[in-house]
Amino acid sequence: MTKRILLALIPLIFLLAAVAIQFFPKPSQKAGILPPATVYHQSGETASVEKPCSNEHPEWRQAQVIDGVKIDEALSCEPDNPYDVAVAVKGVNNVSMATLMQSGLSEDALTLTDDLDGDGDPDIIRIKLEIVELNGATPEGDFLINTYDIAPGIQPGLWVFAPKSRGMALKNFNSAVANPLLRAPSPTIRVEQGDKVYITLENTHYLPHTIHLHGVDHPFQTAAGEDNDGMDDHPVFPGKSHTYELQPRHAGTMFYHCHVQTAQHMMMGLNGMFVIEENHPDNWVQTFNIGAGQVRHPSVSVKKSYSREYDLYYQSVDKKLARIIQNANDPRLIANRMSRGYNMTDSVENYFMLNGHSLPYTLRDAMIVVAENEDIKLRIANAQRSSVAIHFHGHKAAITAYDGVEQPAGSQLTRDVFDIAPAQRLDLHLKTKNDGLNSYGPGLWMFHDHVATGTTTDGMEPGGNMAILAYKPLLDEQGMPKMHGDLLSQLFNKDYYAKKQAVWPEGDFAQLLGEAGLIAPDTLRLIIFGLAAGLMTGLLIFIALVYRRKQNL
Repeated sequence: MTKRILLALIPLIFLLAAVAIQFFPKPSQKAGILPPATVYHQSGETASVEKPCSNEHPEWRQAQVIDGVKIDEALSCEPDNPYDVAVAVKGVNNVSMATLMQSGLSEDALTLTDDLDGDGDPDIIRIKLEIVELNGATPEGDFLINTYDIAPGIQPGLWVFAPKSRGMALKNFNSAVANPLLRAPSPTIRVEQGDKVYITLENTHYLPHTIHLHGVDHPFQTAAGEDNDGMDDHPVFPGKSHTYELQPRHAGTMFYHCHVQTAQHMMMGLNGMFVIEENHPDNWVQTFNIGAGQVRHPSVSVKKSYSREYDLYYQSVDKKLARIIQNANDPRLIANRMSRGYNMTDSVENYFMLNGHSLPYTLRDAMIVVAENEDIKLRIANAQRSSVAIHFHGHKAAITAYDGVEQPAGSQLTRDVFDIAPAQRLDLHLKTKNDGLNSYGPGLWMFHDHVATGTTTDGMEPGGNMAILAYKPLLDEQGMPKMHGDLLSQLFNKDYYAKKQAVWPEGDFAQLLGEAGLIAPDTLRLIIFGLAAGLMTGLLIFIALVYRRKQNL
């Protein structure tokens, strides 16, 4: 082949290269006049869908009396076990064995003795708490143990304080699910003003921890001269125990948390609400409110002024921090990764919870259920890393206390958005009187954090700490809100929060807003690209062979 012919082929190769580049297939292409078809949600595929309410214990919702303890009705889908409530009021030493066996508390979880002031209620309170890991790794296999879902399919690693319990940590022998006592948030603890309280931390965990009584009146040292402030220079190491002593003189809504590596351990869930009730005769308070929410046995002072009482507890989770306990079993690795590998200044809040759950699970146990013309006591604590701005639709409420300090009537602000900094607490008086100010009337009124991220679950909305203030007539027989059928079927689906499902996958507008299908490939473009690239490659190979042959001659 002559040199002239070879030189003539070079421009042709460049031309073919230019054509191939021009018609190179792209990963996406612009639709023409006719858009791609909509991929509809396959309603027949139910593996990822769960029932909004399991309705496992409908008998727990009704008002009842157990061992002399009056327990208010709780109309939510998942009410507290009334036997746990009875034991939390009377103590394990003042209830029948039948009642104790219906609860999960151990025989020394809570003992109430000695009416020191002779007013008809016990004044020496002994509480035992343990540390529980939820959704942690196990050496037995590639799965999580003590599982606790905060929303469909979402299981971040968590630590919680829990009342000392008996039996298995799991629901049963065939389950990896944690038993109902072991859940987020750590229980609200209630005692009476002037009680002598002894809180023993039995550290059943593999890392050191403490209990710091934040805002709670307590001496710096115990009667024996030991640490009583729960700081990180006096940790309770694994397998050890320590008793904190207090006799609070000031009533109010306070806080407790671990103070070892505070930033990490707080965000892992080791914190809870601590309430000191006013001293009154025959005031048997509900020492534990498991999971916060409705207080089914309010104190004497609360019952004087309010129809019902709720504890609202806000938390957030950094999924990067939460994964540390899911990716290792060796305490040395976990300690190193949490203290040296993880940087709190780079942390991100991915999950936002109200009373241990995110929407839609908040509809199961974190709703505020009311009737018309009621006075509702709300205690709100913010255990997030960031501030919250809690907004109630359809209602305004008055702030009666800041950080456990009661406000005089003239200073009680009435608002519909409540800013709460990390670790702060507010007491609110919410009235359901339909007067255009306190309430706009019966409804299923949303309440949520008005900081935009607070209503998301790892970026998906609606989610986060959204919940509903529900008027009783608008709940169904299982305690779920009416008029929300389509939304519930969408949200109680793992695929939604796994971002595998369109936001509006069904209904009249699914064709417009559902999942866009694939565009048919541009066949002509593919053919031109194939021919140009093939010819160019063939010519290069041909030239290379000719050149090699000449070299061999």
